[in-house]
Amino acid sequence: MQPSTSSQEGQLETRSLRFFILYASLAAALCVTGGFLGMAYRNRQLIQEEMLNRGRMDFANIVLMRHWNASYGGVYVEKKPGMVSNPFLEHPDITDTTGKVYTLKNPALMTRELSEQLEKNLGYAFHITSLKPLNPANGADPEERKALLAFEQGLTERSWTEQMGDKTFYRYMGPLKTEASCLVCHAKQGYKAGDIRGGISVSFDVHELEKKLRTNLATIVALSLLTTTLLVGSLLLLFRQMVARLREARNQLVTLATTDGLTGLLNRRSILQRLEQEMERTRRHGEPLGCILLDVDFFKQVNDRFGHAAGDEVLRRVARVLKDMTRPYDAVGRFGGEEFLVILPNTDRETLRIVAERLRTGLPEQVQTGEPASPLPITASFGTTVHRAGESTDTFIARADRGMYLAKSHGRNRVEEDEA
Repeated sequence: MQPSTSSQEGQLETRSLRFFILYASLAAALCVTGGFLGMAYRNRQLIQEEMLNRGRMDFANIVLMRHWNASYGGVYVEKKPGMVSNPFLEHPDITDTTGKVYTLKNPALMTRELSEQLEKNLGYAFHITSLKPLNPANGADPEERKALLAFEQGLTERSWTEQMGDKTFYRYMGPLKTEASCLVCHAKQGYKAGDIRGGISVSFDVHELEKKLRTNLATIVALSLLTTTLLVGSLLLLFRQMVARLREARNQLVTLATTDGLTGLLNRRSILQRLEQEMERTRRHGEPLGCILLDVDFFKQVNDRFGHAAGDEVLRRVARVLKDMTRPYDAVGRFGGEEFLVILPNTDRETLRIVAERLRTGLPEQVQTGEPASPLPITASFGTTVHRAGESTDTFIARADRGMYLAKSHGRNRVEEDEA
């Protein structure tokens, strides 16, 4: 027998819910992962901004220090033993009236010497450089050269991280503009006031910071995976319970829609659908199909004498007997009131008569009502018929119905067949 429309709809609903669960879980996973990765990205972005601000601040301080030096035309310091005068300055040394020698520290030399001291003691350095340096020691490395060329195109700053040995350094570089005080040394190179003549790069160790950022990222990823797993697991559990409850509700609705509430048998609509299915099967395969329509005898008297509760119990017991005494693939339904319809696939006329007689004799043996001391056996009138080629459902049932009324007119508790 083909699956019912209700079953197909249930399978379609289950499939749709599975897709919904999959998409909902995927969306939840993407949202959680995106949120955590967004936190990691924002955290790194804030650190990058702090490093950039530090580079800007250090650059500004160095420029301010150079301006201070340049505003005095350089600073003279006492020339101690071993101190070398700036070879790129004309007449850098002077002698006072006591014979002490002083040497001039211009902005470039002061910047280089301070950088050497900071790098030696703190691992922090800054470097004044140019594409046309007077001092070869101020030549630009490859990254600084890129920055200097970019400054000539209008870029105002450049920053990057660079691996030096086993450590990572953050580097910031800003341009140096030629000022009037600079022309004393740099006019001969062709510079004019306002020209970009070089830049200062600042470098500081961020190896430990980068290490912490990687650890932080790994922690965030682990938390993201854990949270996603818990959330998706919870969603799957929730949806699984929801699917189970929906399936249970659907089954209950299907049962209510297809089952007679009093007897538990198929209701009139469902038994007629089953009959149509079996008739279609008979047309395709040519197998015989039998039908029994029975009516409980004197049922109104049972209700009037013993009450409707007793009448309901009689109907339930009749239904149980019909179900127990037929094959699993036979269909039994309550046709209406105290009438029952039994459909017997692959059953010829002779077998149908035997089954009907067995049901007729079994009813009063198993279904009784009234007082236990004087029980009233319940009987029924049976009409039987076998499907004829080309006839409709209504015609088929009508012939069974006529057989049932023949049984009633001939004294009840009988099996009759309408052969018309």
